[in-house]
Amino acid sequence: MRSGMTITLPRRQIAAVVAGNALEFYDFVTYAFFAAQIGRTFFPAETPAASLLASLATFGAGFLTRPLGALVIGRLADRVGRKPMMLLSFGLIGIAMAGIACTPSYAQVGPLAPVLVVGFRLLQGFALGGEVGPSAAYLVEAAPPLRRGFYVSLWSMSADLAVLAAGLIGVTLSSLLGAAQLDAWGWRIAFGIGVAILPFGFVLRRGLVETLHLPTSDAPVAHIGVRRIALLGIALLAAATTVNYVLDYMTTYAGTTLGMHTTLAFGATAVLGLFSAGADVAGGMLSDRFGRRRVMIVPWTFLLAAVFPAFWCLAQFRSGAVLFGATAVLAVASCTATSVVLVAISEALPRAARSGSLALIYAVAISLFGGSTQFVVTWLIGVTDNPLAPAWYMAGSVVVGLIAMLAMPETAPRHRRQAISISTSSVPSAT
Repeated sequence: MRSGMTITLPRRQIAAVVAGNALEFYDFVTYAFFAAQIGRTFFPAETPAASLLASLATFGAGFLTRPLGALVIGRLADRVGRKPMMLLSFGLIGIAMAGIACTPSYAQVGPLAPVLVVGFRLLQGFALGGEVGPSAAYLVEAAPPLRRGFYVSLWSMSADLAVLAAGLIGVTLSSLLGAAQLDAWGWRIAFGIGVAILPFGFVLRRGLVETLHLPTSDAPVAHIGVRRIALLGIALLAAATTVNYVLDYMTTYAGTTLGMHTTLAFGATAVLGLFSAGADVAGGMLSDRFGRRRVMIVPWTFLLAAVFPAFWCLAQFRSGAVLFGATAVLAVASCTATSVVLVAISEALPRAARSGSLALIYAVAISLFGGSTQFVVTWLIGVTDNPLAPAWYMAGSVVVGLIAMLAMPETAPRHRRQAISISTSSVPSAT
């Protein structure tokens, strides 16, 4: 094949990557949505707040091993291929998910219970840290250059659909079961559903076509240094993950801080997943047409203006309508931009190091900020006794993200070529 040719892969190939990613994220985020129940099961304490903090600290432990997974699985994907490493990460997260679902409670086995849960959580983090690089790189390489934003937005959409699924399952379980039943065994059903679906995702991924050596007609962004992209990428993803995990915290926030019914709290998660998934795809498509930078900066400017009014209304009215409305507005403003961040970073990296570099950039940012966000927000609310503490934390992250977005060069092929054409035409010819 000539190097100037490109190959468009069948839609089922893209669907296999997206579906597998959704399952992995479902497994990972389900822990966050049932943090209170898991805390009471494995981390009994004198106060509910202490139990919740212990559970959220274990949730954060899953982020500690993400950089290791990125180094091992992400870098191997640049050597042996995207497909085998996606299969490996998928299998590992399945083992971890089943382990958490089957771990006996603290009342049954004592201190061994939290030790096992932490161990399985670390394995989950290792697997997901290795998943991000190969799967995102696969979508970038499988996509026609002028539709990369849309293709990679499906990766973000799959993660948010996982949030939607977890939220709907949470609403169903909290509606059908009492609080004692949900604490005792109800939360395990949500984990069990993920375990039951994993074999289907594994079968889908076995049929993938390898993209590492596929020909491409799109030239690399040669003038952008990898070190600069790494620094900007960490800043962008740190801000994006902080915002996203504050939004994911809505379930716990509504129930523990605002005192709302558990069903309403899980309903906010479902709203978050639904609106985030739609905004992801919209952001990707818009970035293909208008460029990556513009579609990152405009929505986050609106997000900065909306975050305080949204949390103020929540603290004042504490109703389901306000909770769902505020969650929807913040989700759309956030995810329209954050779905573009991943494609902008991916496009700027050379193919030979794309999976490993992207995985490590993502893992470092997520580990430092994603894993600590919900713990820090809970701690801030407790220390300040101020329900607006999440808004301050989110706003600070948005400011950091906007600064990085302004410094990020344009990577969309259509707009990059226009910039090159303009800069070339502005240079006087030698006579």
